Amino acid sequence: MANESGTFFSQFLRAPATTGAVAPSSRRLSSAVCVPVPERGNPMVVELGPGTGPFTAEIQRRLGGRGRHVAVEINPRFAGPLAAAHPGVEVVVDDAARLPKLLTDRGVASADVIVSGLPWAAFSDSHQSTLLRAVVDALSPGGAFTTFSYMHARVLPPALRFRSALSSAFEEVVPGRTVWRNIPPAFVYHARRPRH
Repeated sequence: MANESGTFFSQFLRAPATTGAVAPSSRRLSSAVCVPVPERGNPMVVELGPGTGPFTAEIQRRLGGRGRHVAVEINPRFAGPLAAAHPGVEVVVDDAARLPKLLTDRGVASADVIVSGLPWAAFSDSHQSTLLRAVVDALSPGGAFTTFSYMHARVLPPALRFRSALSSAFEEVVPGRTVWRNIPPAFVYHARRPRH
């Protein structure tokens, strides 16, 4: 997409709590976050908060035309160009908190993998809980959820609260590696087997 950094920054200025970052995620962070996307079979992959699409491109690369990829983006300014750039992705303009219904409306029982670009540390306690419940309810019993947090925010109360909530919502939560070559630096959470 043309000038995606400029678009991203302008949307951050308009709604920092929704956009959550000043720049799109790097290719290195995209690669680290999308590790659970299987490179075989026909998985159902859901992406939350794709923004300008760095995770979208990596998911599509890993899928290689297999499976199904639904991306839920609340901001129509991101969703239009994203859909145009990735015609194989079902881009849905809606709130990720409605994820189970969004999938049901599309004939999908559950997701095998959910990849999140949402700014969890920017959300209130109640909004975090609502979104995380939607993720758990939308995942298959053996499903995987991956998201990230910025290094500078990891000791802030919302980030600590989110980490604790992840441990309650999933049987296994494994911190991934730190991606220093991202703006800002970030680290990844890999969560598996949701507690339904």
